[in-house]
Amino acid sequence: MTLAADIAMSPLVAVYGTLKRGLNNAHWLSDAEWVGHEVSSALTLYDIGPYPGAKQQRSQGIALEVYRVTEAQLTDLDTLEDHRPHAPNEGEYQRVLMPTRFGQAWIYLYNPDTKGLTAITQGGWSPP
Repeated sequence: MTLAADIAMSPLVAVYGTLKRGLNNAHWLSDAEWVGHEVSSALTLYDIGPYPGAKQQRSQGIALEVYRVTEAQLTDLDTLEDHRPHAPNEGEYQRVLMPTRFGQAWIYLYNPDTKGLTAITQGGWSPP
């Protein structure tokens, strides 16, 4: 699938870690349109140290921020998150669609094993 097709499917991105407002990678979304806050009970975060990773696992509610992005911004996020469109299981993260109250949004799920990492099942991740 091309990035243009991805944007056609959904121009929304939901973020849960360093891309959130006030954190060190928020500048990647500084030109994106803020849509709003969301809480997802379909995700669990794992504390990887300098950033979190999300898995599709039930939780008590993880805080997300939702943005409307352009194709260029989605390309930049794919690079930042080491998402490999032609081999999504090989990068650090894979980008998948998930429902939000604003519509379907792309979210980056962590590919590596989370054994031994601290799970965050409510609220959100805080930088070290």
